Amino acid sequence: MRYHQLRFDIWLCLLLSFLLSLVPVKIAEKVLPQKYEEYSQEHTVEEGDIGGVAKEDVFKAQSIEDLLSHDTFTVVSPGIQYRNRGGGYYNDGYMNAVTLPSGEIVAARINEESVTHEGESIFSGDSILPVGKIVYEDLTSHETFLHQIEYSEKLSRTDFYIDMLGNGGKMSQEDYTEAPTTMIQVITIFVAFPILHALGAKIGIFPYFWAPRKKQKSEWE
Repeated sequence: MRYHQLRFDIWLCLLLSFLLSLVPVKIAEKVLPQKYEEYSQEHTVEEGDIGGVAKEDVFKAQSIEDLLSHDTFTVVSPGIQYRNRGGGYYNDGYMNAVTLPSGEIVAARINEESVTHEGESIFSGDSILPVGKIVYEDLTSHETFLHQIEYSEKLSRTDFYIDMLGNGGKMSQEDYTEAPTTMIQVITIFVAFPILHALGAKIGIFPYFWAPRKKQKSEWE
């Protein structure tokens, strides 16, 4: 088995590029928390709104008939059963297979931040799901999603889903900042590396990756 080692000049340029990338990363780490506060405010749902905490006066649906006959509603789920029936990725979000008290199963997009619990623990008590509404859409047109969410049991209806997310569903601050800081660091390294190596080659401390063409002498010289 052959082992290939990178040349010293490559390692050195990578190290210098990495050190340079820490500067924009530090700047991003100071700016992004402020941006996250704005993002968090935009994705915080008020009580009573779609995706918000369901108050006592919100209708508690028992069946699909109840869902279809009310503009807004909530669903009471034993423990965390609403998360145990499986789910699937639909467009840009995740939906759970929620079992209604009637035993019927429907797809629902849920804002976990607005789920409240009654009882001593989330396992033994009831979970009050966020305020929701019906969104009519043909779920059968997304075969992969349907295969995922119906892995254990089939949905009772596939011509709609429940929107219990609204404008909620914000990501954590760690997830919000991790992706852009990583991207900034990678881009900085990719940009800085060839520049540093080219400068080193130009002043003669590194070998060229591609030797520059020598100027051809004119026949008049």
